[in-house]
Amino acid sequence: MNHPAAGSEKTGFPLPDEMRQAIIAHARDEAPRECCGIISGKEGHPVQLYRARNIADGNNFYELDPAQLIQFEFEIMPASGTEIVAIYHSHPVSPAYPSSTDVKLAYWTDAVYVICSLADPDRPEVRGFRIDDGDITEVDLAASS
Repeated sequence: MNHPAAGSEKTGFPLPDEMRQAIIAHARDEAPRECCGIISGKEGHPVQLYRARNIADGNNFYELDPAQLIQFEFEIMPASGTEIVAIYHSHPVSPAYPSSTDVKLAYWTDAVYVICSLADPDRPEVRGFRIDDGDITEVDLAASS
């Protein structure tokens, strides 16, 4: 099923190919569970990808380990002068589009939510979205040259 992105305008987030490949690798490593992680950056540009632990029960959603999130937010990123610019997770069997749970739990309105679908394991799909108060806007993940 194809889900159109809400909103009329696509915005950009220059996701480097090595980060895209790292997300796909993490998704494959964790399948059939959803993987999750953080991308830190400066002024909206990605700098570093961090794998995180998914502490959720079950395979159909993710919950970032709060202790790890605190470490990222208050120790690791401040030391490098970065902040959360994106949160990623995988959908092992469903499309790369925010689920109702993803929308409900989208607390970081300034972050890009990157979703990697392994619905077709031979052709993983990685897409990005901004989620703000239930509104979903697709983000162009093309890396700038």
